Amino acid sequence: IAKAPVMLDSSKWEVIEAGLKCLQGKGIVNSISMKEGEAKFLAHARLARRYGAAVIVMAFDEQGQADTYARKTAICKRAYDLLVRDGFPPEDIVFDPNVFAIATGIPEHDNYAVDFIEATRWIRANLPFASISGGISNVSFSFRGNDPVREAIHTVFLYHAVKAGLTMGIVNAGQLGIYDDLDPALREKVEDVVLNRRPDATERLL
Repeated sequence: IAKAPVMLDSSKWEVIEAGLKCLQGKGIVNSISMKEGEAKFLAHARLARRYGAAVIVMAFDEQGQADTYARKTAICKRAYDLLVRDGFPPEDIVFDPNVFAIATGIPEHDNYAVDFIEATRWIRANLPFASISGGISNVSFSFRGNDPVREAIHTVFLYHAVKAGLTMGIVNAGQLGIYDDLDPALREKVEDVVLNRRPDATERLL
């Protein structure tokens, strides 16, 4: 019987390695990034590869987390090229292009969901065999305490992200509905926000 992959999540690499030594089956290391440069990035990737583990690669470089489509795709392309050139199996690369909160009242945040969805589409089309993940619940942080709206945002965001090629996501299963079952009026207003379709989308949703 095949064992499901096991996610190993720690900021300490000695903890990650201790976990990799104990796994019976496929591990996924969460996460590696280029925030401390290419040398450490590749060193961590090689450690994971030695134990046959996949890696989640954050869209994060020496300048910080990627928040725009251009930065997300550029960082993921750079990381992919480094890993594949170093012999890392592309099917063991899982990109996380960063899910950020929308509808915060800050105009610069309005396109965050679209940037993630379009970066997902680009990765799927241009970085062969790589997968894509994301912390879905982050997208609705500005509506903490309003579970019906958060559920609708997660549902709409996931619907469009999966269509674009999202492989997996982290989400509270208790705050996830079915796209076709959402109230049509609520769904339209949420899609206006998620897809950044009109400048007054947040006000109308509120």
